[in-house]
Amino acid sequence: MPLSKPVRRKAHHSRTVICNGFLRDDELWDIEARMTDVKTYDVENPERGGYVAGGEAFHDISLRVTLDKKLLIHQVESSIDEAPFQICARIEMAFRKLEGTRIGPGWQKEVKALLGGVEGCTHMNELLPVVATTAIQTLWPSSAVKGEGNVLKEGAKFMLNSCHTWGQSSEMVKVYLPEHFIFQDSNSHASGAK
Repeated sequence: MPLSKPVRRKAHHSRTVICNGFLRDDELWDIEARMTDVKTYDVENPERGGYVAGGEAFHDISLRVTLDKKLLIHQVESSIDEAPFQICARIEMAFRKLEGTRIGPGWQKEVKALLGGVEGCTHMNELLPVVATTAIQTLWPSSAVKGEGNVLKEGAKFMLNSCHTWGQSSEMVKVYLPEHFIFQDSNSHASGAK
């Protein structure tokens, strides 16, 4: 069901996030994300020629993460092509700290330790969860189709308890992944009974 019709309003800001997954010729995978922020009005900005014009990118930020089929990150490249301050682009190389980490349970916590606060960039950090879920969507069904495992069983490695549908007490898990199902009655959080 779509959202209801809004009250009359005027557009002020548009954020676009695009993320794509690619299989490389060397059997590694590239996940590329790009975020743009565009205002509908001019914004005063002395570091961008006095102002950022309405319709011009206020932010234009890109990230490429190269990983293997086990979601181990081999290389990270980032680019801040447009930002409100020239100093913003200085943080690009910091994202190479992700090289050698593995997307999976606990990865977001590791990202926060490596790139949280002044160690990273708010907007680039916002792209990382998108990169992670795009990586899983790119690799997981593809590897299972190639005979490397059952799609749902492979997905359980990353998705279990990540949302309502993948909760260990959900009907989906009960039906399709009974070995992971945990009964939960209305009086307890998780009883552990099967």
